[in-house]
Amino acid sequence: MHAPRMKSIAWNLLGNTGDAEDAVQEAFLKIYRGAKTFRGGAAFSTWTYRVLVNTCYDALRRRRSRPVASSLDEAGDAGRGVPAAPPGADHPLRLALEKAVAHLKPRHRAVFLLFAVEGFTHSEIGRILGIPEGTSKTFLFEAKKKLQRWLGSRASVEGSVTS
Repeated sequence: MHAPRMKSIAWNLLGNTGDAEDAVQEAFLKIYRGAKTFRGGAAFSTWTYRVLVNTCYDALRRRRSRPVASSLDEAGDAGRGVPAAPPGADHPLRLALEKAVAHLKPRHRAVFLLFAVEGFTHSEIGRILGIPEGTSKTFLFEAKKKLQRWLGSRASVEGSVTS
C-alpha cells in the first residue's frame, strides 16, 4: 500500500533507483522487525515514512564515507530499470533544479522534497523527521531561498552568455 510513495521519497532523497529500492527494502525489514515496538503515538504510515527517511540518511552517510559517482549521475541509473529519456526530453530548468536540490543540506532537501514533491503537510513532515512543525516551515523557507538564489544566478549567467 505504501511502497510506491516510499520508493518516490527514497528516490528523491537518494537520487537513483537502485539505492532507492535498497532503502525501501531495508526500511520494510526494519518496520517488520520493529512493528512490536510501534507505540501508536503517530499514524502507522507516519512511522513507516520516518523509518524510511532515517534509512535514507544512513545510506547517504555510507555513501559519503565511500565516495562514488554523483547520485544524480545518469550513469548511476543505467541498467537499473530506469528508462533512458530521448535526447532533448529533459528540460534544462528541471535538470538545473534537480542538481540544485541535490546540493541542499540533507534536512533542507528532505523537507523541500516531502513538501513540494510528495505533498506532505508541515505537521506530517515534523512527525516524519522528528522536528517541530515550525522547523519544517523554516527549513522549507531556507531551501526555497537557496534554490532561488542558485537558479537565479544560473539564469543571469546564461542570459549574459546568450546576449
